[in-house]
Amino acid sequence: MRELELELTAPEQIGEAVAVVREGEPVRIDLRLESLHDGILVTADVRTTARGECVRCLDPVELPVRVDIQELFGYSVDEALDYQVRDDHVDLEPVVRDAVVLSLPFQPVCRPDCAGLDPETGEKLAPGTTPQQREVMDPRWAALEGFEADTTTDDPGTASAQ
Repeated sequence: MRELELELTAPEQIGEAVAVVREGEPVRIDLRLESLHDGILVTADVRTTARGECVRCLDPVELPVRVDIQELFGYSVDEALDYQVRDDHVDLEPVVRDAVVLSLPFQPVCRPDCAGLDPETGEKLAPGTTPQQREVMDPRWAALEGFEADTTTDDPGTASAQ
C-alpha cells in the first residue's frame, strides 16, 4: 500500500456547463494505492475549485469541489473493469475528470437566497425580495380591454355588451 499527496494543475478545462474547473486550476489529491490480487485499488480524495456564474443574478461564483473516488484498475483485460494497469502505472486523469464533472452543480447560485434579476428591468434584486407581479396584457386582446359583460340581466346564463 502507498499513500501519496499530489498537488497538480488541471491540464485542460474540466466541465462545459455554467461552472467549470479552469485550465491551470490547482487540484489536490490525497491518494491511496492498494495492491490486490486482481489489480490496484485506487482510493482518492480530490479537492479543487470551480468557477462560473450564478444562474439567477449572473454574479461570478467560486465553488469548492470535493470528490471521493474508489476505482479498481485491473492487471488483465477484463470486461468487468473499466480501467487497466498499463506498464505498472495507473492513469488517474480520466477517473478524476469524470468524477469532478459529475460533481459540478448544474445550476450554481451565489447564495441560496439569491433573488436574481428583475425580469422587467434586468436589475439585480435585493436579497429577500421577489419581483413585483405585473399583469401582462397580451396585445392581441387590447381591443377588448373596454368590453364589459352586463351582469344585471335576469338570466344568469346570458350577458350583453355595453
